[in-house]
Amino acid sequence: MEVTAGADRVGGYFGMRSIAVENVDGVPRTVLNGKPVFLMATLDQGFWPDGLHTAPTDEALAHDLKAHKRLGFNSVRKHIKVEPDRWFYWADRLGLLVWQDMPAMTAGKNPGTEARARYEREMKQMIDEHISHPSIVMWVTFNEGWGQYDIGRIAEQAKAWDPSRLVNNQSGLNLGADGHAGDLMDEHGYPSPALPPGPDGKRALVSGEYGGLGLAVPGHAWLVQQSYVDVDPATYTDDYLTKLDEVRALVCRGSNGAVYTQITDVEGELNGLLTYDRRVLKPDVARVRAAHESLIRDASRARPAGCPAAQGDTR
Repeated sequence: MEVTAGADRVGGYFGMRSIAVENVDGVPRTVLNGKPVFLMATLDQGFWPDGLHTAPTDEALAHDLKAHKRLGFNSVRKHIKVEPDRWFYWADRLGLLVWQDMPAMTAGKNPGTEARARYEREMKQMIDEHISHPSIVMWVTFNEGWGQYDIGRIAEQAKAWDPSRLVNNQSGLNLGADGHAGDLMDEHGYPSPALPPGPDGKRALVSGEYGGLGLAVPGHAWLVQQSYVDVDPATYTDDYLTKLDEVRALVCRGSNGAVYTQITDVEGELNGLLTYDRRVLKPDVARVRAAHESLIRDASRARPAGCPAAQGDTR
């Protein structure tokens, strides 16, 4: 869509999609436009060596999202940060499904009345400002218990503000409390992916964080060299694909998605698929892309490929 007035020209676009959790053959599944979809994402913290939270250019904002597509991901979890609209524009245009975190309060502290009011006010502002972007499919209201309070009420409030999207009431239920609200149950596991051990049969299961395979690339690493799991450069791609096989195995236990930590190195972590300066993409792109595409295709079927049929199912 384009509007002109004299020498001025304004362009726009629109997108349509639905996202929900529905029961498919007795299993809560994430469904996109009425069809099951497996959400294969990375954790994207959006740090930059020259601007910290500010990307240097529009091309830079697009770069990391294009890297997701190049690697075969269909989703991205924007972690503890809200990007400018231009980032969401690129996610819209590239066709990525965004899990959007609400930036957390201080871990280990019970927030006071003023902090809680500000948190809810800013969450409403985040939702209102970005509600028109079809790429956003999920609001993550708390992460690993950081600054958590009234977890169920906050999730229900987010859902009331935006009933068109999924709500994840706690990414990392093993590290924070469950408000027993929202659309998903989310477990974190390092390095292996995990699912919540006590599914409720209503919310879809996801592995909200896993992986963290660390590899320092000489000349492209920040001075603070730290990662969750250090791997041999010669076996990096093999090690990544081994963990992806574990993601695939969880599909038969009801998994609807997984978030690999993470898309880029940051100042204190070297577990990115890209180096912090974005100059080196660490894994074998062709192998990783093929594996992701195969996983998404197989896990997005009504009955995921490779999983045994339910008892009494003769299809």
